[in-house]
Amino acid sequence: MDDKPHLSTQFDAEINAVSTRVLEMGGQVESQLAQAIYSLRHLDVEAARTVLQVEKRVNQMEVDIDADITQIIAKRQPTARDLRLLVAISKAIANLERAGDEAARIARMARDIVESGTPMTIGISDLQHASDLAIEQMRKSLDAFARLDEKAAVDIVESDFRIDEEFDGFTRKVITYVMEDPRAISTMLDLMFVAKAIERIGDHAKNIAELVIYIVRGTDVRHNKEAFREVAGSLGSAL
Repeated sequence: MDDKPHLSTQFDAEINAVSTRVLEMGGQVESQLAQAIYSLRHLDVEAARTVLQVEKRVNQMEVDIDADITQIIAKRQPTARDLRLLVAISKAIANLERAGDEAARIARMARDIVESGTPMTIGISDLQHASDLAIEQMRKSLDAFARLDEKAAVDIVESDFRIDEEFDGFTRKVITYVMEDPRAISTMLDLMFVAKAIERIGDHAKNIAELVIYIVRGTDVRHNKEAFREVAGSLGSAL
């Protein structure tokens, strides 16, 4: 009987340590996103290189955290909410790593533009608001994850449409640019890839928010609007 509290305390410490590392990884990804957008907006090669260096660190963090999760599950055999938390952490770091991949993709494009000497004066500023929204969503989702704040998670999922609207609006602008100047096709296609990367970053932030709901409730709301409405309704959210 005396061993049980001791083991429970050790288990809590292990989970807390892993959760802390997830937030550290999230901080690295947030920095990547901001630096990637900066590198594109200002065609800053050094900022792009910084993003690519951080990408390697983020990739290794995902591998290390996953290994720790596997070890904890094998050693502690958690159940119920503890198991949900560990499963959710594994999925959260996968989303963070993919968001980092999108940031690296933007940084590589900025680097290639500078190295090729291709003019890029059209459209970059149009992406600023969407990128700000995506970075804000990621920051909020990590905060909701840290606090297991279900209400904040619901708000993040509900507001994901704003980034989708920005993407749709940018797509319309690209079509207009190309119709007015067909020579801009190559440039506009590059920017469309950037816009899509930004949209995906927002999607990864939303996925993390959905994982918060899963941890707290045990309800998987991914691709399930009815389940999400029930959760949101129980929290007094107006859909």
